[in-house]
Amino acid sequence: QVQLVESGGGLVQPGGSLRLSCAASLTVFRGNNMAWYRQGPGKERELVASITTDENPNYAESVKGRFTISRDNAKNTVSLQMNSLKPEDTAVYYCNRNPPIRIWWGQGTQVTVSS
Repeated sequence: QVQLVESGGGLVQPGGSLRLSCAASLTVFRGNNMAWYRQGPGKERELVASITTDENPNYAESVKGRFTISRDNAKNTVSLQMNSLKPEDTAVYYCNRNPPIRIWWGQGTQVTVSS
């Protein structure tokens, strides 16, 4: 059974930090490059950060130097540490394979950056 459950979102002030987590079923996690995506208000979903099976990360230019993606292959989890958050980071954040599989999209977790 395919399952992706995101957590860790919330309301944070500009400059603050959040850590998102994604628990994945073994079917999803094993052998797949994983990624975090986000969809802001009125925007299309975009790739934020990705990580290969051997833990090599890549980042969108807009988050480079502020976000860190990691994976725990023993626990089947993918995390996103977000620092120096900006209002433009406000979005629903999702994890999925990279490239994503449409039917694997979960509910996501809302991140709101506002004073």
